[in-house]
Amino acid sequence: MLREHLPERESPLGSGSYYVIRRAYYCLASPRFSPTRIISEVSHMIYHMVMTRVQVLVQLDDDLVRELDRLARQLSVSRSELLRRGARAVLEAADLADADRDLIEAYRAQPQDPSIVEAAGRLAAKTVPEW
Repeated sequence: MLREHLPERESPLGSGSYYVIRRAYYCLASPRFSPTRIISEVSHMIYHMVMTRVQVLVQLDDDLVRELDRLARQLSVSRSELLRRGARAVLEAADLADADRDLIEAYRAQPQDPSIVEAAGRLAAKTVPEW
């Protein structure tokens, strides 16, 4: 059983990590935790251990708050966590848009060789699996 392998003292990873390690072992030992739930539990704890926070005041209309609260309940997270996830999603989308712009600019600066595109098309046509 995994519990007999749990560390008994403070983890060398620093204060707080001992709790995360023990919680991860308990999650792994419990049949009621799915792998996705385990990852969520542990990453959530690690995030809260190392991240300092700044409180931000944001004004939202009542309808938007109701929708956010409904979604937060549905996902079993707090409104703050839902807004953090949304902020991360916006930042990731902006990074992806920047990468797309860079790629388009690179192709404009040096277009693809038409013969390579044609050869790739022929190869793809030959290797397409039958459904």
